[in-house]
Amino acid sequence: MTTPALVATAWTSAGNVSPMHSPAVSPVPVAERVRAVADAGFVGIGLIADDLVAVRDAIGFDALKGLIADAGLTHVEIELLERWWIPRGSAGHTYDVRDLLFEAADVLRPAMIKIGSENGPPAADPLALAAPLRDLAEQAEAHGTRVAIETMPFSAIATVPMGAEIVSAAGHPAAGLLVDAWHVFRAGTSLADLRATLRPEMIFGVELDDAAAEVVGTLFADTVENRVLCGDGTFDLAGLVETLRELGFDGPWGVEILSRTFRALPVEHALRLAARSALTVL
Repeated sequence: MTTPALVATAWTSAGNVSPMHSPAVSPVPVAERVRAVADAGFVGIGLIADDLVAVRDAIGFDALKGLIADAGLTHVEIELLERWWIPRGSAGHTYDVRDLLFEAADVLRPAMIKIGSENGPPAADPLALAAPLRDLAEQAEAHGTRVAIETMPFSAIATVPMGAEIVSAAGHPAAGLLVDAWHVFRAGTSLADLRATLRPEMIFGVELDDAAAEVVGTLFADTVENRVLCGDGTFDLAGLVETLRELGFDGPWGVEILSRTFRALPVEHALRLAARSALTVL
């Protein structure tokens, strides 16, 4: 049996930093980080925009591409673009991040750029986001990549079914979804909901993680501080994996562990724990 291919998503290899930091640059030197990801058995790595700024200003994207290739990694993901529907120059626009991610994509050739929405209540008119998503997908395609919406229960695109509706309406092959176990189960989305709303071509990526039965604090605080290794929580990860495989997805599988305890571990050890836990589920 072939060992499932795993991707160390950005926070899994970032060390002692979290989305609550600004800027959220990893304290782990990028060469050390890339090597640790490869040594732990992953085939790919994720990086956030703040990391990309630091890399660009220090060694440049071409040098990073060389590090990734030398380590034998074959899959790259970059993130996170929010509020992508706001026109350039308008209040709240994020074209600085968009331009950075596309600049990095031109060199790193990522499998996808992960996009979110914005924290707050679910969008009252999700389909209003379809046209700007289509425009973004066209731009991503021109830069040799795709965009994947990561739905989050504390955000405007709150659930996978809502994300699937927007992607369907956008109707562009470079627009799809990133299915994160935490966001699926904390949103109360059932496996039946996934089967009913997902089409195979929509699933650009999957992230595995786990959590306790009860939310501690806000949903945002819980997702940043309290995730646990795959299989150590209460999520039906086996059912999720089975469902996604039935829908035609079989990797590479992202592993995204965020917690106070996990990021305090030495990165090499944390990555090995994360990989081992995901492989047990898979």
